[in-house]
Amino acid sequence: MVAREESRISVVLAKAKAYDDSVVTIVGRLLKHTDMTVSRGDKVLVKPNLLRADVLTCANAVIIAAVCRFLLDTGCRVTIGDSPGFGTAKGVAKSIGLDAALREAGCADVPVISLDSPASRPLSLGGSISLSRHALEADHIVNVPKLKAHTQMRVTAGTKNLFGCISGVRKAFVHAKHGDREKNGVAAFPSVIADILGHLPPVTTLLDGIEAMHVRGPSGGEPFPAHLLAASVSPVALDTAVYTMLGVFPEDIPLWRELQRRDVPGSRLEEVAPAGEEIGNFDLSGFRLPKTLLPQTFNPARLLKSTARRLWAQFRTT
Repeated sequence: MVAREESRISVVLAKAKAYDDSVVTIVGRLLKHTDMTVSRGDKVLVKPNLLRADVLTCANAVIIAAVCRFLLDTGCRVTIGDSPGFGTAKGVAKSIGLDAALREAGCADVPVISLDSPASRPLSLGGSISLSRHALEADHIVNVPKLKAHTQMRVTAGTKNLFGCISGVRKAFVHAKHGDREKNGVAAFPSVIADILGHLPPVTTLLDGIEAMHVRGPSGGEPFPAHLLAASVSPVALDTAVYTMLGVFPEDIPLWRELQRRDVPGSRLEEVAPAGEEIGNFDLSGFRLPKTLLPQTFNPARLLKSTARRLWAQFRTT
C-alpha cells in the first residue's frame, strides 16, 4: 500500500561538492525546509559523529558549525556533544578543526562537551542502558552523522549515530552484552539502537555525505565523493532514502531490518517523501560496502583491549 502524501515523511536532499562557504547556505536551507520545530530559548544538543581524531571519520567541522549558526540565528541555546569511541569530545573536535570552524561561523562560544552524566533507561528485550542526561534533557537534538560503511552494520547514517548518546566506555559493554545475541528471534544489538531513538527528545538529522567513507568503517575506510547532504525530522526516513540510493535491501542492513520489524514510520520507502534533489540524481554506485560483517559482540579480550584504547586516547586528548 502506498502511504498517503500527507502522511509521508520529508527527506530534503541537496548536492554539494566541497566543504566551502556555499555549504553554510545549503545547510541552512535544508534545515529550514524540514518540519523541525525549535523555538527561541530551546536547549538544543548538536550531536555530530566525533568517533575519533580523524577528519574523514567524523562529520565535517564546516557542517557542524553551519548547523550551530542556523540554530543560534533561531535563538536556541546550543551545545555540541558526543561520546567518542576514542578520546574526549573536545579533543576530537579540536583535531578535526572544529574550533576554527566555529570561530569562522561566529559560534566560538558554543561549548563542546562529552556526553557523560549517564541515566538508566529500559530496553525492550530486558535490561537497561545508560544514556547521557545531556541528550535526554535537551529540548531537541540535531543529529549530524557521517555517511559511512560499517564492518558490523554494513552502512550507517542517521539512526546509528545516536548510539553515541550512550555514555563513554559503556558503549563497549553494550557490544559485549548484546552484540550478536537474539531473544525471541529479535537481534539484540539493532534492537538496542532502535530503543535509544524512542528514549530521546525530538531528533532532526543533517547527514554529511559530501565526502563519505566506504570500503570499511566506522573508521579506517576510504573517501567516497557522494556529494550528498540530506535532512529530515526522522533519522529513520533519512536512512531509508540513503539505503535506496545505495541499492541495498533490509535483509542486508541489520538495523533497517529491525526498524521495519517494529513498523517504525519512515522505515519503508513508500513512507518517505524526497524533496529538493531527486533520489535518482545521486550516483552512489561506486560506494563499496563490506560483503561480510564482523561480529557485533566484543569478546572479553576485545572488550579489555577496546576499554584500554579508549582510556589511553582519552588521556592523550584531554
